[in-house]
Amino acid sequence: MSDENSIKSKTITKRDLVVEIANRTGLTQQKVFDVIQYTMDDITNHLALGNQVVMRNFGTFQVRRTKKKIGRNPNQPGTDVVIPPRSVVKFKPGKEMKERVEGAQPVID
Repeated sequence: MSDENSIKSKTITKRDLVVEIANRTGLTQQKVFDVIQYTMDDITNHLALGNQVVMRNFGTFQVRRTKKKIGRNPNQPGTDVVIPPRSVVKFKPGKEMKERVEGAQPVID
């Protein structure tokens, strides 16, 4: 039973984006690939330096530090395991992205 508002979820790769953008812009796929790769590299480099990356209407990337916590080993439930603090990348979608995906309800198989 399919819901009218459901969307069949599909994985889009970097290659798919390159082809789509190249077709829309008339740029070569290599040039589009380079721009996408440079963008991802620069975002990663800035995050590694502790910077926040803001892309208006798209979203914000930032690094957060998790606290140390105690976990459980499923193979030995009575044993506590210390999970050390670590850095994680968080993404907060921008207003325009939130609005565009608000009604989307992907079907995950």
